[in-house]
Amino acid sequence: MALKPTIYKVELQLSDTDRHCYETCNLTLAQHPSETLQRMMVRLLVYGINYHQDLSFTRGLSSTDEPELWQVGLDGQVEHWIELGQASPDRIRKAVSRAPKISLYAYGREVDVWWEKQGQALSDLPKVTVFRFEDSDVDQLESFVSRSMQLSLTISDGELYLSDNVNHLSLKAVELQVNK
Repeated sequence: MALKPTIYKVELQLSDTDRHCYETCNLTLAQHPSETLQRMMVRLLVYGINYHQDLSFTRGLSSTDEPELWQVGLDGQVEHWIELGQASPDRIRKAVSRAPKISLYAYGREVDVWWEKQGQALSDLPKVTVFRFEDSDVDQLESFVSRSMQLSLTISDGELYLSDNVNHLSLKAVELQVNK
């Protein structure tokens, strides 16, 4: 019998002063059985960073044809393709053919090695912006996890401030490559 995802309810108070975006997002996050809590929380952060009314979570790990998040217009066309982790240039190349904007948020202990090996190939692709989260910051995200979360995410001058009633974390998505 296949393992079922673990469901988390999240109320995210988003205050993005860089984009003048202030929203309360009531979300349901499904943690895939093979997904770590850190990865799930990175998905949530990336959702907040890229918030748009048409942005949604996809089947993610359950699908090889979809990114972690995407923004799909009313016409059904993918407007923004968002990947997480240390994606291969081949995977991102497929995204380039499907969307006008691609963002990749890398994280993990081996990001420097991955970027050294894959950075040039990714840099050669159009429409792709690559960011990275520091591993020490991602490790702290697990402390925010509960089955029902009330989180506040403030974005100001590119800095992210995540908090709940006990924990506070300041982190940044560092840009490795700018969309060309």
